[in-house]
Amino acid sequence: MRKHVTRISLVKSALAATSALALPQMALAQDVAGDATGTVDPEAIIVTGYRQSLDAAINVKRESIGAVDAIVAEDIAKFPDQNLAESLQRIPGISIQRDAGEGRAITVRGLGAQFTRVRVNGMETIATSTDGASANRDRAFDFNVFASELFSSIVVHKTAEAALDEGSLGAVVDLNTGAPLQGKSGFTAVASAQGRYNDLSKDVDPRLAGLVAWVNEDHTFGVSASVAWSDYTTLELGNNSVRWAQAPFRSVNGETCMSGSNFVANPSDACIEVAEAFHPRIPRYGLVSHDRERLGATGSIQWEPTEDTKLSIDGLYSRFKENRDEYWGEVLLRSNEKSIDVSNYVIDADNNLISADLDNVYVRTERYHRESQTEFYQLSARLEQRLSDTVKVNLLGGFSKSQADIPVETTIAFDDRDATGYHYDYSDMKSPLLTFGSSITDPSAFEFAEFRDRPSYLTNKFKTFSGDVDWDVTDNFKLLAGGFFRQFDFSTVGYRRDATYCSAFTCASGTNGAPVTSDLADIFELGNAGQPSGNTNAWVVPNLDAATDFVDLYNREAVLQQGETREVTEKTMGGWFMTQFETELFGMRLNGNAGVRYAKTKQSSSGYTDGTYVTVKRDYDDFLPSFNLNLYPADNVILRGAIAKVITRPTLGSLTPGGSVDQFNFRVSSGNPFLDPYRATTYDLAAEWYFAPGALASVAVFAKDIVSFPISTSLQGTYADSGLPISLLTPGTPAYEAVVGGSDPNRQFEFRTTGNGPGANLKGIELSLQLPFSTFSETLRHFGVLANLTLVKSDVDYSVAGALVYDPTTNKLVAVANGDYVQPLLGLAKRSWNGTAYYDDGKFSVRGSVAYRSGYNDSTSGNNNVFEGYGSSLNVDASIRYKFTDHIEVSLEGTNLTDNYRYRYTDLAANRNYENNHYGRTFLFGARFSY
Repeated sequence: MRKHVTRISLVKSALAATSALALPQMALAQDVAGDATGTVDPEAIIVTGYRQSLDAAINVKRESIGAVDAIVAEDIAKFPDQNLAESLQRIPGISIQRDAGEGRAITVRGLGAQFTRVRVNGMETIATSTDGASANRDRAFDFNVFASELFSSIVVHKTAEAALDEGSLGAVVDLNTGAPLQGKSGFTAVASAQGRYNDLSKDVDPRLAGLVAWVNEDHTFGVSASVAWSDYTTLELGNNSVRWAQAPFRSVNGETCMSGSNFVANPSDACIEVAEAFHPRIPRYGLVSHDRERLGATGSIQWEPTEDTKLSIDGLYSRFKENRDEYWGEVLLRSNEKSIDVSNYVIDADNNLISADLDNVYVRTERYHRESQTEFYQLSARLEQRLSDTVKVNLLGGFSKSQADIPVETTIAFDDRDATGYHYDYSDMKSPLLTFGSSITDPSAFEFAEFRDRPSYLTNKFKTFSGDVDWDVTDNFKLLAGGFFRQFDFSTVGYRRDATYCSAFTCASGTNGAPVTSDLADIFELGNAGQPSGNTNAWVVPNLDAATDFVDLYNREAVLQQGETREVTEKTMGGWFMTQFETELFGMRLNGNAGVRYAKTKQSSSGYTDGTYVTVKRDYDDFLPSFNLNLYPADNVILRGAIAKVITRPTLGSLTPGGSVDQFNFRVSSGNPFLDPYRATTYDLAAEWYFAPGALASVAVFAKDIVSFPISTSLQGTYADSGLPISLLTPGTPAYEAVVGGSDPNRQFEFRTTGNGPGANLKGIELSLQLPFSTFSETLRHFGVLANLTLVKSDVDYSVAGALVYDPTTNKLVAVANGDYVQPLLGLAKRSWNGTAYYDDGKFSVRGSVAYRSGYNDSTSGNNNVFEGYGSSLNVDASIRYKFTDHIEVSLEGTNLTDNYRYRYTDLAANRNYENNHYGRTFLFGARFSY
């Protein structure tokens, strides 16, 4: 029998720290933690390591009144995963969205990241970073901003109660950076160093973390500070179609199809069937390099002069920098079909122009470079004051700021506008064959055609103050009440330095840009992008430094973009009242809480409309009752039930009256300051069986009746229909040439905005098992498994534009009436599961995990495709740890061990390739030292 008394206090500390996350419940949660860990049998086997963290988390869940799941660090500054989002996907009902191969945002019970409220040390937080081509402009929390080593626990509240911040249809997630007074007296120090190796980038990158803490002998004053830093490169290799579209071509198999912007007077069957078929807009292979640096720091001061008073001050800082570099070899079928000749084509059963030979084609090689930086600051203070044996008061105040700045976002394009011998074949939709003629590697075949730079700056600010009172009326009955004030400030501004070369400089007659020389160009080698044999794997790309110097890009005037300059201020104030009770029903323990929360929201939205900066104000009220009830048929069985009204406010970036024009994709996007919140009634039932120490089997069913929610809409029209001024169009862009230059003044634009959509329903079931093998035999006590499965169903009525059809009366492709579709909520995966198997004897541990998420729609799509989204994903991770002494431990970890590809589709029925890419396997090896 192995006993280690100091581990008992660590489990207690973890539980207390976890419980302290939700300030409005502070006193209640601490009482629960005390009940869970207050009595310890000195002869009991005390588990350590990974199993210790599992046991601590299961105790938090068992003693909570609401439906709660937790993750607890097994030791100080030792979170079980390299990324907070990847840890969260182990929790039933949670799956993650990845960016550059690492978890970025979470989905809870089928509801996306914008439906989840995240609090850091009890204070609601929005942490914004960049992904893809832009910054996060919604309420979603970007978990990749923070290093996991900075946190000691996560608590996920899946049911609502009056004491919890409103604003979530999915969950409230509490992140805790730890508290010094929960540790031991004296000085504590922890340091870890790791090397990170990725089998695509072939680099070894550093990851460092450290923590120091000091607590006086009386345990009345403590300070702690931690820091984590990493610098690494991730490569993303694959292909991209930039969606599929319909359009008539100049000729098909030698027969002329186009005359100006129309078909010829007598179009052939071949011309019509090729025009009506969907073709890839910009078929391409390429490389995206993510060079990232993450720095995070925390600081905490706690003072407990008496048993009745505790003051805590917590600070958190994070800086997340990324240089994103892209290298593409592509063909611009988009908007250039009328000059392209098609031959040897194949149209499949899904109306896809699945393969073809193309001549007189518009070949482009593209170099993209973005420099982005997110900085996050948070400072909060909380006071816990006991006024008497039965009355406690808690106060919380704080502020945070998150800036996502993109000072450089540059694109350089080389064009060969009359290339021949191009062939594409999407018979294997995930791995198409793309072949160019021999001129693709010859700089002299290209012209320096276009340059862009689009700096933008986004800021989120938040400040809050709240207070609550906790009154123990009797031993089994409590009254709680509180008030709160919160203010969010969102602002963004964007600039452009976009131009074609010939609109900015003088070009020789008959040319479309400056001649490309070897000094302006590099030769790019693709590498392993999953491409088939025979694919073209090398091409000319712009040399970024030489090309930007050639046009003096960064000294050109940056023009303010009215549509990208907007702001929102949202003030929320209100109060709540809740009772908590415990009694007996037919001899069975019964506890729960019931209450109501009132919130008044005042919103001020500003942006440019038709060149005028306008401000729109509105306000609305919400009364949100909630009820949680738990029945204990036996000491180790809990039956839970909950019902509540909940809301999620609209995305901040969607609430502004202004909009923007995409002059290359003929798209106008605008906000809507009159969007209503998502409002829903939620129902939860669960049964939990704690059938052995550290063991749990549970089933939960849930339903959400969503009364209303904003939904994206898409319409077609001319630029004149938008009412926007011509001055917004930049000379040299396709939109300018069509509308102002007169090449196609009636060119159709897509108008995208967000409106108040119809209601929806969502229902599902969660199954979970946590099984230490000590349940079967003492000799197997070091082994165990965790597994969970979530099934979700949702029905929403959508109206979506479908394929264009040929109209013989106008001799054009025309839109038909929108189709009605019943589909799940956007972002909702119907199935997700994950499993973990482990061995942990306190000295040596091995852990393997598998996480699966089924495919899902994330947009109603565009270009007349019906919905778009992501295919299913399967991620495999593993870790090995060995502890030489109580102070020294080494580790080896691997993520994405199967090198899972991320597949994105457009059109639900045809499953057309939008993109398919992979990030490689990542291995981390290192050591951890503690004192």
